[in-house]
Amino acid sequence: MDTFLFTSESVNEGHPDKLCDQISDAVLDACLEQDPDSKVACETCTKTNMVMVFGEITTKANIDYEKIVRDTCRNIGFTSDDVGLDADKCKVLVNIEQQSPDIAESVHGHLTKRPEEIGAGDQGHMFGYATDETPEYMPLTHVLATKLGARLAEVRKDGTCPWLRPDGKTQVTVEYRNDGGTMVPIRVHTVLISTQHDETVLTNEIARDLKEHVITPVIPERYLDERTIFHLNPSRRFVIGGPHGDAGVTGRKNIVDTYGGWGGHGGGAFSGKDPTKVDRSGAYIVRQAAKSIVASGLARRCKVQVSYAIGVPEPLSLFVDTYGTGRIPDKEILMIVKENFDFRPGMISINLDLKRGKNGRFLKTAAYGHFGRDDPDFTWEVVKPLIK
Repeated sequence: MDTFLFTSESVNEGHPDKLCDQISDAVLDACLEQDPDSKVACETCTKTNMVMVFGEITTKANIDYEKIVRDTCRNIGFTSDDVGLDADKCKVLVNIEQQSPDIAESVHGHLTKRPEEIGAGDQGHMFGYATDETPEYMPLTHVLATKLGARLAEVRKDGTCPWLRPDGKTQVTVEYRNDGGTMVPIRVHTVLISTQHDETVLTNEIARDLKEHVITPVIPERYLDERTIFHLNPSRRFVIGGPHGDAGVTGRKNIVDTYGGWGGHGGGAFSGKDPTKVDRSGAYIVRQAAKSIVASGLARRCKVQVSYAIGVPEPLSLFVDTYGTGRIPDKEILMIVKENFDFRPGMISINLDLKRGKNGRFLKTAAYGHFGRDDPDFTWEVVKPLIK
């Protein structure tokens, strides 16, 4: 058979970049919960014993930024210097300004525009992707890498593997067959896990526990065979982690957040951005479009692209590619997409209910992926019946 290897990675909630994503989205949730019209562009960075929140936020909400930072760090598991950061003792720096009045006037006219008139918060192009190779309509490599990372957090927090610490990475390589544009997974070729651990655990204990409590519950047995390669903490020692081991910045894990390298990515990050920022809302609506196309049986695999100009409501372009798997020509599927989805930023916000920030809604997106998750708050994952 003509096969190939493809790899996707994920990072744990305790990875320094993911810590920053979660803080930025926790700030967004807090702003939207009190003021749904908040305009938020919140960035976070971190290094040893320090977290800084900065950016542009215009809101009527009364926000305790320091409390949000400390609570988020603590909930992840950063409770002492030994694990990479102490949520209660670290320095918290805040440098927040209001949104530029030039941008505000161009995009939303100081909130005087009707929803259909609200322009894109910036230029850019976004991609949505879907495939029928998994029930989540997501690539298998990305699903497995993400679930391994989430499982690491689960067994750390419930005490199954008490030697685990918050930081870590996963990576999965799958052998595929290309069946006329449809990617058919055959087997898992390689599993790589690098996880932070305490001083006392032995290397063989790490490998044993990872196989028993993390890999076996996540990867279906049919994908594993005697040739599958396991690299479990190949550096052998990973005690220093979190912000102590590496600097972190919001928005540096875009591929982890999306499709694991499949499909495409326009470059813009998601976390800490309100719905007028089409980096986020545009990516959400094209994911819903791509997923609806595949779920409806119009194609087995699909990529959708949309692009915007700052201050302009209507998208500049819309593109559909089914990789040759479409039941009808791509140009006809494109017309169906145009008839069923409204890509104007203000209408995306309404149709996907993106101004709602209660119950840590966007904080949940900031670790273990924005797509392919079964959660009622992930409204962009709802398959829309297509009027053909």
